[in-house]
Amino acid sequence: MRHFLTLMDLTSEELSQVLQRAIELKAMQHRHDVYEPFKNQVLGMIFEKSSTRTRVSFEAGMTQLGGAAIFLSPRDTQLGRGEPIEDSARVLSRMVDIIMIRTFDHADIELFAKHSAVPVINALTDDYHPCQLLADMQTFIEHRGSIKGKTVTWIGDGNNMCQSYINAAVQFGFHLNIAVPAGFEPNAELLASCADQVTLMASPEEAVRNSHLIVTDVWASMGQEEEQAERLRKFRHYQVTEALLDQAADDVLFMHCLPAHRGEEISTTLMDDPRAVVWDEAENRLHAQKALIEFLLNQTQK
Repeated sequence: MRHFLTLMDLTSEELSQVLQRAIELKAMQHRHDVYEPFKNQVLGMIFEKSSTRTRVSFEAGMTQLGGAAIFLSPRDTQLGRGEPIEDSARVLSRMVDIIMIRTFDHADIELFAKHSAVPVINALTDDYHPCQLLADMQTFIEHRGSIKGKTVTWIGDGNNMCQSYINAAVQFGFHLNIAVPAGFEPNAELLASCADQVTLMASPEEAVRNSHLIVTDVWASMGQEEEQAERLRKFRHYQVTEALLDQAADDVLFMHCLPAHRGEEISTTLMDDPRAVVWDEAENRLHAQKALIEFLLNQTQK
């Protein structure tokens, strides 16, 4: 059984295969080709964290592949009433063909996958957001070609997106500079395991030099609302602006997983800059996840 809980669950070659397939599926969708290989198959979508892009991209994607999707919130399931995760996994995986989960504790999705009879996709946990990285890598390839050997800079919080970028540096062969305030670094063990491909820096200006891709995220993620004021104060020197992009490589791109707080982690006009590819990045969630679903279901049916 193949699951996708982090980027490390697929080989580098398999990830490249998924991305090339995502580009093909995107072209097919733009041509309005009908491609429905998964008729009568069902995607179960468990959301303990709310979402716009994740829900729409997975539900639309499964529909376009000929299948159906069922949205499940804690209010709709026994998971929200205290049923053990392993029991829910055993039951739901007998009724649907593939499951995606968007939740808080990464250990919960690992436990669910351990007891699931069908593939499980991590649609975001507090530790990792691998589906977003598929979209980001697809977007870079479309605009600039291979990211191997390039320099990428992460600015802001050492959160789940940052940690998935660390995994991506290993899997896709780029160097990652990380500029974060003291006390907001990503997981120390993860950093140590990737020391050859990741450099931790305090200064965003230093981190963006010669960078081909600059990425950021909101300063306070879901569940951190009480820390908002403190984070605004500590992150105020980590805003990504047009002037900061000017210090990077001439062909630099800017990405943000959205939603963005204009005037906080980015300047108010940054997403209108031609170097920002956030709308392509957002659309590619649909195509990359369709390719991932196809890959996992085809692996299961072998």
